[in-house]
Amino acid sequence: MILIKRLHGFMLKTFLPLFAMTFFIVLFIVLMQFLWKYIDDLVGKGLGMDVLGELFFYAAVSMVPMALPLAILLASLMTFGNLGEKFELTAMKASGISLVRVMAPLIVTVGIIAVGAFFFQNDVLPKAQVKMWTLLFSMRQKSPELEIPEDVFYDQIPGFNLYVKDKDKVTGMLRGVMIYDVSNGGDNATIITSDSARLAFTPDNRYLYLHLYQGEQFENLRDQNNRQNGMNTPFRRETFLDKQVLIPFDANFNRLDEDGMRKQYVGKNIRELQIAMDSISHRIDSIGIENMPAVVESELLAVRSARIVYKAGNESAGGVPQQVEISGGAHRVDMPSGEGRKFQLSGDLEKTLSKVKPIDIDTLIGRLPDPAQAEIYATALSLLDRRRDVMTFRAQMMDDEKRILRRNDIELIKKFTLSVACIIFFFIGAPLGAIIRKGGLGTPLVISVLLFVVYYIIDNTGYKMARDGKIEVWIGMWLSTFILAPLGVYVTWKAMNDSAVFDKDRYVAFLRRLVGARQSRSVASKEVIINDITIEDSVDKLRALSASATALAKRYSRRPGYSAYWMKGFDTSAIKALSDRLESTVEYLTDCRDPQIVGLLGDFPVLRNVWVYRPSRKAWLGRVMTILFPIGLPIYLAGLQARRDLLTDCRLISERCRLIISRLVPDLSEAVESPSTTESSDDNDPLGISVAEDNPQSAISSETESK
Repeated sequence: MILIKRLHGFMLKTFLPLFAMTFFIVLFIVLMQFLWKYIDDLVGKGLGMDVLGELFFYAAVSMVPMALPLAILLASLMTFGNLGEKFELTAMKASGISLVRVMAPLIVTVGIIAVGAFFFQNDVLPKAQVKMWTLLFSMRQKSPELEIPEDVFYDQIPGFNLYVKDKDKVTGMLRGVMIYDVSNGGDNATIITSDSARLAFTPDNRYLYLHLYQGEQFENLRDQNNRQNGMNTPFRRETFLDKQVLIPFDANFNRLDEDGMRKQYVGKNIRELQIAMDSISHRIDSIGIENMPAVVESELLAVRSARIVYKAGNESAGGVPQQVEISGGAHRVDMPSGEGRKFQLSGDLEKTLSKVKPIDIDTLIGRLPDPAQAEIYATALSLLDRRRDVMTFRAQMMDDEKRILRRNDIELIKKFTLSVACIIFFFIGAPLGAIIRKGGLGTPLVISVLLFVVYYIIDNTGYKMARDGKIEVWIGMWLSTFILAPLGVYVTWKAMNDSAVFDKDRYVAFLRRLVGARQSRSVASKEVIINDITIEDSVDKLRALSASATALAKRYSRRPGYSAYWMKGFDTSAIKALSDRLESTVEYLTDCRDPQIVGLLGDFPVLRNVWVYRPSRKAWLGRVMTILFPIGLPIYLAGLQARRDLLTDCRLISERCRLIISRLVPDLSEAVESPSTTESSDDNDPLGISVAEDNPQSAISSETESK
């Protein structure tokens, strides 16, 4: 029990300093990112250090939700990476302490940090964001610091352009001054020129005071925008020796009221957000209830007021009404006098017209005069335009309310996502550190940044989709959690089972098998040989190996067709059997005392079992790829190249077997070499190499054995 308590203290003393260091480093980095983002709103305003320091403090507090998860991830990676690199974690496991027990004090610590992050998000962050955004908006509205350059027009004063030829830096006198007052438009500008001037601010810093000497002023006496065509605009010219001009220019820093920002979603806690969401939902329901009758009762089905009058005559005898009047609640249809019927009905228009003789509207309108038809169409178009504008306005109102509701819902869920992100990043960083066993700041920093970039991209994507209403708010805000939580469970399970997730050799072997990379064989002579080889066994093994290679090459001497390749491919079991026999023979002959024979063993190829030998393990996939001919053509060509490499390897195996046999038994060299010259063109020997054997059926038996 004492050991466990000491272990807890050791883990806390290892983790907490690293966490504090990484937290402030990451917070400084995100604060610099904030500074560069809003640098244009801060520079050139003449702001004091107290105001800038206050803004940076509130900005740093607002950046805690971004810095905290990354700091936990980096600190946990460095902590367990250092323990693994120094074999301290191995010693703990050897003492019977599991990884979960080692992580237990840090799990409790991170849990406390997560709970504190929740209360920070709910109570502290809204107040900090209100003050930060209020300060930032106040700085944006502040006038820039007045610094008029020489020989350049200065346009930072609203409604004015100032030009100064040169300035006396000792006395502050301005020479060659031109002032363009364009507050009433460029065509009605007032122009003032002077030889020299002095510049100052009024005591309240709300006006710019210019004392001008020896100049002229030009201004229009009438607005040029309202002048009549062909008439000149009179203007006034004034010559002065001394003139004072006041230009509105507020140089003070005025803080905006925080109440407006406090009513926004960024300045509310959970209770206030829930109240706001209930109010917004009630408004949305009210707008929907108000708009529903207008949507259901379309203008095309129930026209509020319309009247069509026909002239009495022969047209009435044809059964066409003389007058049709439709109003909001009641509909009256006056039938022709010849029928002697009159209906006074109320209710739905369709139900009303169903009780009278059907009327063809096109025929009815077609019998009207052209001016009447044009008037009807113009009236209908006007009604449709008004209806469209009303519906568009109501839809915009509904969209605005829904957008505000989504923003409040997003801010409500953010109160919980930070705490969950801290826990998830710990269960990703700690197991990864135990697996990679790399301490320091290099490798953990790279892994942490990559994981955090992935998290930030996923989280930002979900946030924007939820904000725009593309997906449900809860799905968008929890999207990063849904993706990273399984990763945390996976790496924790792997670390608990001591699985080699980052074993380089496994991934290299997988890539070689995937792309079919060739390998070179390396065989070294043994300094101490315990079991000597026998010539008889060596020759038998080499002959069997050569026969197996010859049989496999004969089997695939002909190029398979596209359909046969996708349906059957190559026999991977036979290739593996040949590879196993090759490795067994090489392993046996490494005990040879002849260094030349050991050197020849290094010339044997390493047979590959690449996936293009048989890409379709299922029959249905082979049929599909056969039907979709062009799609599988690149893989088919890769398979043919693999077949050529396989035949080359088989030929090389047979040649090396022949050379080693001739080295072991020089008397058999002629017997080994003679068949290759006499039967090289025989179809039964596709490699052009035959090996003399006591049993002529050994080749067939070896092929059967390999299968």
